[in-house]
Amino acid sequence: MAHALSKPLTLVALIALGLSGCSNQTATDETPVDGAATEAAANPNGTLQKIKDSGTIVVGYRDSSIPFSYIADDPNQPMGYAHDLEMKVVEAIKQNLNMPDLNVRYNLITSQTRIPLVQNGTVDFECGSTTNNEERQEQVAFSNGFFEIGTRLLTKTDSGISDFENLADKTLVTTAGTTSERYIRQYIDEKQMDTNVISAKDHGEGFLMLENGRADAFMMDDVLLAGEKAKAKNPDEWAIVGTPQSFEIYGCMMRKDDPEFKAVVNKALNDVYSSGEINDIYSKWFLNPIPPKNVNLNFEMSDNLKALIANPHDSAQPKTAMAQ
Repeated sequence: MAHALSKPLTLVALIALGLSGCSNQTATDETPVDGAATEAAANPNGTLQKIKDSGTIVVGYRDSSIPFSYIADDPNQPMGYAHDLEMKVVEAIKQNLNMPDLNVRYNLITSQTRIPLVQNGTVDFECGSTTNNEERQEQVAFSNGFFEIGTRLLTKTDSGISDFENLADKTLVTTAGTTSERYIRQYIDEKQMDTNVISAKDHGEGFLMLENGRADAFMMDDVLLAGEKAKAKNPDEWAIVGTPQSFEIYGCMMRKDDPEFKAVVNKALNDVYSSGEINDIYSKWFLNPIPPKNVNLNFEMSDNLKALIANPHDSAQPKTAMAQ
């Protein structure tokens, strides 16, 4: 099986930023997975037919969303918790299309390019660290959720920052194009705080800004902060602090109005959940040493995630819980 890596198509992505849908995709519009021929015929312009005709599935990946989707030792091979689930979906698509030798091509995405690259067909789907929310549901569709997080702060243990109220007169970094960026700017406006907010192109750059002193704190999803802390030169110098500003659910992202493809994706995820295989995948990435530094995140599965796995759904993340 051939795997190839490619970079985002910047010009195409910019053009596609203006594209958006007009209806939400929900769990109720799934159809039974009875075979590729029926599904493709039901939607001749759908993703399954596109994959079948081209003989290739294009999978979006992140290069620094540890431990969900990232690059470590091999620059040509993404890895991570979400990537493992993504490959389960790819296997299900191969079976549905009866194409065991289906070519898999990886395409790099970022927080800013992921939606347009899915919308314009450059990427067929992605499972990374993308929050399912109502605003994004106007543009793309989401699978059943596969993780739930809270947005918090990463800072030096001796920074004097223990919560968001301590950010006055400080510099905060967050990742461009994320829900965290929007939440923190709203929070600062509401609190009328004199906080300098800078945006990094990705999570890796955000932590680098924190590490080299350009920022006093880094706001992002708690588990992603744990991943950045794990790869630090001295992880013990850093602490994850603060009352969560939101609770968010990650889902695999795909094009809107394609219930046949969405049904295949959801069935693949639900099979991993119902079989219990999800526990092994979770343990591999959150409770054991992981590349590149073989650090254990020791991030126990939350009760919220257990509930999501027991009763899968594709609803948007819980309502924002802004600190008062």
